[in-house]
Amino acid sequence: MRNSLPHKQKGAAAIEFALVFIVFFSVFYGIVSYSLPMLLMQSFNQSTAEAVRRSVALDPTTPDYASALTALATAELKNQLSWIPPALAFNAATDTSTTFVGGVLKVSVNYPTSKINAVIPFLNLPVIGQVPNLPATLTASSSLQF
Repeated sequence: MRNSLPHKQKGAAAIEFALVFIVFFSVFYGIVSYSLPMLLMQSFNQSTAEAVRRSVALDPTTPDYASALTALATAELKNQLSWIPPALAFNAATDTSTTFVGGVLKVSVNYPTSKINAVIPFLNLPVIGQVPNLPATLTASSSLQF
């Protein structure tokens, strides 16, 4: 007795592969596209906190204490963020700020997410919208009152 079932299933594997591939690719793209902004945010938070922590070691009797404090914090912030590759177009001069006003040292990073688009393309999906869906600016700041 001859079974003709395999002939009817000829294209089933290709259809199954196409459906499973879409799901796996979507999960993979989601992981990759959200991991870089998350890594940057963690680095920004850590670097601003470290810049504030390191500036505590400056002697308060230092001449022109305010400018020396901001210079030390800025140098530490640049050092902490020096690992960022050139493809991300991070510019410490424009994307960071350090202020000392009223006895409060504030160190912040404001990185436009449009610069990430050069590395990871954003997708505009019909129902979901933009993936990754990020704010216009990744912002991290730390402050300390002296």
